[in-house]
Amino acid sequence: MQTRWLKRLWPLAVLLLLSFAGAPPKKIKLYLIGDSTIAQKIKQTFPETGWGMPLPTYFDSTVVVDNRAQNGRSTRTFMAENRWQPIVDALQEGDYVFIQFGHNDEAQDKPDRYVAPADYRQNLRKFVTETRRKKGYPVLITPVTRRKFDKEGKIMETHVAYSAATLDVARELKVPLIDLDKMSRELLQKYGAEQSKQLFLQLEPGDHPNYPYGRQDNTHFSEVGARKMAQLVVSQVIAQKLPLLSERIAKPTAKNAIPPAKTGKDDQPTAP
Repeated sequence: MQTRWLKRLWPLAVLLLLSFAGAPPKKIKLYLIGDSTIAQKIKQTFPETGWGMPLPTYFDSTVVVDNRAQNGRSTRTFMAENRWQPIVDALQEGDYVFIQFGHNDEAQDKPDRYVAPADYRQNLRKFVTETRRKKGYPVLITPVTRRKFDKEGKIMETHVAYSAATLDVARELKVPLIDLDKMSRELLQKYGAEQSKQLFLQLEPGDHPNYPYGRQDNTHFSEVGARKMAQLVVSQVIAQKLPLLSERIAKPTAKNAIPPAKTGKDDQPTAP
């Protein structure tokens, strides 16, 4: 008799426990829109790395990073090529859109992509208002710096007008802002003119089969550089406590959270 009652009560107990536990958090999408400094790269351009590539590793499994950034795009061409409207159509309540342009908008020598500062502002407003219309969260990001030092070894500003325009729109529309231009310049200054080369696609002839004649690129990142820029972005997600996103930062695994043991002979970790 007692066994029969236990069998009947067991499903009710399970349901009660599940109700207390609560439903798992809903997955949200984090869309990235912008240019080559963020974009996914193909194997033929490796080790060039956009900062959007390592970004997913900083969030837990409930955040799906959808990197729509494309090489060579300005705010105008991104919309003209119908890259923006599909994102608007797909946006769900609570999704995020990280917006970083400027590198190509400011290219006056390339009329196919150039966008005057006034039009750049208007395009940013469009991204913001249409994201909000779908109950998503827009975040404006100033264009990440290029590597450019003066003769005294001081990092120079390379996006003055377009970073200022991004700041203006953020203030006007009360949008969260990540000032990646400023933060990346401060990071490069810490590295210095010579050591900061390791953050960019700086290769000598023979260093990599994809670039047999070398590459001296002060705009696009190495794997290390992309990771450092992604870390700057994530630091602001946490500092600004962005809703739904800041509490979904990935935790290290139990194994990786343990400091490596020392062998006594050197500082190398022991084998697993």
